[in-house]
Amino acid sequence: MKILLVRLRLLGDVVFTTPLIRALRRKFPDAHLSYLVEPAAAAVITGNPHLNEVIIAPKRRGIGRWADDIRLARRLRRGGYDVVIDLHGGPRAAWLSWATGAATRIGYTITGRSWMYSHAVARPDDLGPRHSVAKQWDLLAPLGVESPDPSRDAVDIAEDPAAALSVDARLRALGIGPEHTLVVVHVSAGNPFRRWPAEAFVAVATRLAAADDRRRIIVTAGPSEADAAGRIVDAARQRLGGPVNRVVDPPLDVAELRALTGRAAVYIGGDSGPLHVASATTVPIVALFGPTLPERSMPWRDPRWFAEAVDAGPLPCRPCRQRVCVTADFRCLTSISPDQVVDAAERALRFFDEAQERQ
Repeated sequence: MKILLVRLRLLGDVVFTTPLIRALRRKFPDAHLSYLVEPAAAAVITGNPHLNEVIIAPKRRGIGRWADDIRLARRLRRGGYDVVIDLHGGPRAAWLSWATGAATRIGYTITGRSWMYSHAVARPDDLGPRHSVAKQWDLLAPLGVESPDPSRDAVDIAEDPAAALSVDARLRALGIGPEHTLVVVHVSAGNPFRRWPAEAFVAVATRLAAADDRRRIIVTAGPSEADAAGRIVDAARQRLGGPVNRVVDPPLDVAELRALTGRAAVYIGGDSGPLHVASATTVPIVALFGPTLPERSMPWRDPRWFAEAVDAGPLPCRPCRQRVCVTADFRCLTSISPDQVVDAAERALRFFDEAQERQ
């Protein structure tokens, strides 16, 4: 049997599909499993031991995009897939799934696209208090796969050995070694609705670093927000004084971020792709939620590992679709105080220390 998984676009969404890969391998141990992904999230599944093949869908614009898709469709048609599972549901993913010609094509019931599937599954409310992994798991029902369980099927990203060596070298170059406690603070998000204020991140970084001289704060951000990360680092250094390597912001790609978080004592960040990359490790996590709900996007992994959500609590406008802030003040984010985040981080660090002592 040949099975193709299709999940285009966002990093975090691809991370949330990795438990399904393991479940399919368990259900169909002899199947040939392929995964179609776009370049930005390819690092998430590269090296996944349960996949036989990773196919990269080019992402050009204009006429080139159409040419790429036609070539890709022909390649998928030649692949001879028996089952295709469209985990995305967008127009491009639906069309490519249909173009495979697979006898079994599973996707969500979506107006104007359901005809492209042999099995259309009801699409759950994206804002509801049900985890995204469980929602995608609905698509496995036609194949008789058992119910999801994070302790058995956690999110999974293989550590890239080359990325691990690169991270180790960068940390050494910054004067950061095994004697230091790494605190990863991710300060960017995919849109302003999930972006905690920069000043709040400065306060958290400063207080955590000042509380223990062994701590080193590693500020990370997406490529489009590297300048914002730099400003946060500069402001924290000015408040702290002392060695400049108390707060740093080395540039990292997705594979390097995975390697770094695997070495950290705590990860702090909002509901974005890097949070879910961190979830593939056992690092204690402090997750900040604004317009989204923890029930939907908390780390999907063994509950033995520390993970705490920090949010503004119930608000009439929360959750929202992140198109316009009806109160115009982003109160779901601005109501989260640095005190809340620092307190949660200190609890995470105590958990880490206790876990280290037990080893």
